[in-house]
Amino acid sequence: MQILLYSAPWCGDCRQAKRFLDQHQIAYTEINIEATPGAAQEVIRQTGKRAIPQLVIDGVWFQPYRPGEGLLYEELAERLGLAASL
Repeated sequence: MQILLYSAPWCGDCRQAKRFLDQHQIAYTEINIEATPGAAQEVIRQTGKRAIPQLVIDGVWFQPYRPGEGLLYEELAERLGLAASL
């Protein structure tokens, strides 16, 4: 499974997503939208908005949080094949 995480250092939801992936020992490549040329534009192009964190799991874009609700732990676990471990 190839996972990209579009994030920024100031983003609390991004830190939660990274913590979740790290706790479950899931390898990912982080793309800082502020330090990587074109990354913020790619998020907008793919999702229609500048909203992070964004995960790309084997080429499929997924926003692992909902504004006002935070990280979607159960949905994220399901997409990563971890649902049974929660």
